[in-house]
Amino acid sequence: MEFQLWIYYLLAILILTATPGPNILLGVTTSISSGFNSSLYTIFGGVSATIGIMTLSYTGLGIIVASSQILFDTIKYAGAIYLIYLGYKALTSTQEDYTIDKDIGISKKDKFSLFFKGFLVASSNPKAIVFFIALFPQFIDPNSSMLVQYFILVGTFLVPELFWLLLYAYLGDKSSNWFLAHGRAKFFNRITGGVFITAGILLGNSSRS
Repeated sequence: MEFQLWIYYLLAILILTATPGPNILLGVTTSISSGFNSSLYTIFGGVSATIGIMTLSYTGLGIIVASSQILFDTIKYAGAIYLIYLGYKALTSTQEDYTIDKDIGISKKDKFSLFFKGFLVASSNPKAIVFFIALFPQFIDPNSSMLVQYFILVGTFLVPELFWLLLYAYLGDKSSNWFLAHGRAKFFNRITGGVFITAGILLGNSSRS
């Protein structure tokens, strides 16, 4: 891959990863309600799913999903339902306050649950597969090592992706004092619930194009 071509790819990725989406929202809400350390597990879960999606897209297996309406719709509706479920849980929560004891460690069960939640949110959007299938060919040099280019493309994506996810989660943690005030947990849950439900509806109504 030529350096100039890589710069174009990097600029596209910087814009893409900086745009708030369900992954960032999940990281922020987890950081506010459970602390920054807890948000790390949802972030790593989401990043793991993204690596899987990029690998499928790069190897061509993602074409099967992109070209199969049944597979595409199955993933799409499963993801939409899960996002709406998260929104419903937040909207119907009776929690009035957040209480975070940052001195208490996270249990293995909670770590897995947080990781799995992040993984599900990130992997529930089949349009990501379509996006990478459309993006990668524009930056792949057929005369260069495909394996080396894979690591360059994936690595270039992961660095800014992790940066923005961690930054948003960190800012969420720093603003948690405001949200920890009495009664604000309910207000925050209403906002995040509405956003998750809206994201789920949008995903459910999306198409491959």
